[in-house]
Amino acid sequence: MSESEMSRVVPLRQADGQSMTIEASAQERAALARRFAIVSVDSLSAEVALEREGSEVAVSGRLAAEIVQTCGVSGEDFPVRIEEPIALRFVPEVARSVPDEEIELEEAELDEIEYSGDAFDLGEAIAQTLGLAIDPYAEGPNADAARREAGIISDEAPSGPLADALRKLRDG
Repeated sequence: MSESEMSRVVPLRQADGQSMTIEASAQERAALARRFAIVSVDSLSAEVALEREGSEVAVSGRLAAEIVQTCGVSGEDFPVRIEEPIALRFVPEVARSVPDEEIELEEAELDEIEYSGDAFDLGEAIAQTLGLAIDPYAEGPNADAARREAGIISDEAPSGPLADALRKLRDG
């Protein structure tokens, strides 16, 4: 069904009123770190409750993760704690009559994940939730010091010999 690094397939018939705890193994965490291009995923778990409503399943709960990212400014690795609410709905796959047709989604439809058959992959949904929660522009604790060392006082007003020369050229 899924080629996810963290697949947890849940049969639709078992999805009503269930509470689940999902924890990623060391192998799954390493694969997710590669997928999301971060240094490591040191821990990843989710506590969720499943409520079936006909052929749809509402999932609510909380994701917690400890990851290590590289600061884009200083180049140093730094730890990040992620705690994210989970609120999504698995819905049956809908055949689209016009595949390239632009559709507008209502707010309630934004966290819907389509599934086909009689099961859905909750683990992949949790992995995607983690991926969306990772800040691609996160800065480590030494980012400001690295900026100062490079002669950047602020993002708007760079300083230093090169910045001064460019400013003189611009201003004439």
